[in-house]
Amino acid sequence: MTGNIKIKNIYYMLSYAYQTLRETGYDNVATENFDNIHDLFAAIIIRGIGNQIKRGLYRDYIPREDVLPGLRGQINISETIKQQSLSKGKLVCAYDDFTEDSPHNRALKSTMLMLLRHGNVKSENKKNLRKLLHYFSSVTDIQPTEIRWDSMKYHRNNASYRMLIGICHLAVKGLLLTTEAGTHRLSTWLQDEAMYRLYERFVLSYYQRHHPEYAPRSAYIEWDLWNDADSTYLPTMKTDITLSRGDKKLIIDTKYYGHTMQVNTRYNSTTFISSNIYQIYTYVKNSDKGSTGKVAGVLLYAKTDEEITPNNDFNIGGNRISIKTLDLNREWHTITEELDNLCAWLEYDN
Repeated sequence: MTGNIKIKNIYYMLSYAYQTLRETGYDNVATENFDNIHDLFAAIIIRGIGNQIKRGLYRDYIPREDVLPGLRGQINISETIKQQSLSKGKLVCAYDDFTEDSPHNRALKSTMLMLLRHGNVKSENKKNLRKLLHYFSSVTDIQPTEIRWDSMKYHRNNASYRMLIGICHLAVKGLLLTTEAGTHRLSTWLQDEAMYRLYERFVLSYYQRHHPEYAPRSAYIEWDLWNDADSTYLPTMKTDITLSRGDKKLIIDTKYYGHTMQVNTRYNSTTFISSNIYQIYTYVKNSDKGSTGKVAGVLLYAKTDEEITPNNDFNIGGNRISIKTLDLNREWHTITEELDNLCAWLEYDN
């Protein structure tokens, strides 16, 4: 994205998206000053891995196949014959090894090495990263491009890894490039799913924490079909954030794009992005099945460097549709005030 975000605000966003960051052990991260995003990631990862080492690194059963002097697991007969291992008194065995050399730990190790080699990290943090690497001596070195983020599974025994892997994902993807004055310019990775999801998750988590009275949630919307028409091939509608109070409902659709406006060079005109307007309008109208006007929608963009900053309210077909911009480079209390103000419509009597 071409907009700037204060590094401190990135941490606050992460702390909402990942509840673990609000737990003991990360308190001093919020009070530190960071010159660049690599240092922020390094500080979080150092504390997170340090906490994990105290609990013990996660171990998992990893499939192996090796030539061994004795039976372990199952014999791979075809490979044993092919390699003529029996003549050497050995067997080709397939077995599950209960080890720390899991995909999760490989991702952590790879990220630490990346921060040491490429990150603009303070010497103290580099020193701490090197200390932590000693605990990963049995973990295979892999390139960041080899990490399969989507294949990582989480359950009760490794739930503490979820936040750490999320931070590593952001760091490895290189979503944020350092600029002067302690801000961050989002680079050409604007459309990257990880940063988009962080923004969406932050906004939802903010409302869940500070405004539970509005039952914040991500909700499915059913198509308002007549005559029980078949909806099999209609796309699923799911909101980023839905807030409710009584019979009123506010649907918020977060947008983390490089542009909030579209330019028609043929007619030399600038307008809001059509597809986004159509999307939020469709959500609102299908939610307001009785055409009561008690369902409203908000397109909430992260601010860009464009001259036009949307801050508009419309009544379209009897429903309020708003297009707003959240400037993530402002002071944090200003950001939270703007999020609080979006809820005001729910309190109006109409």
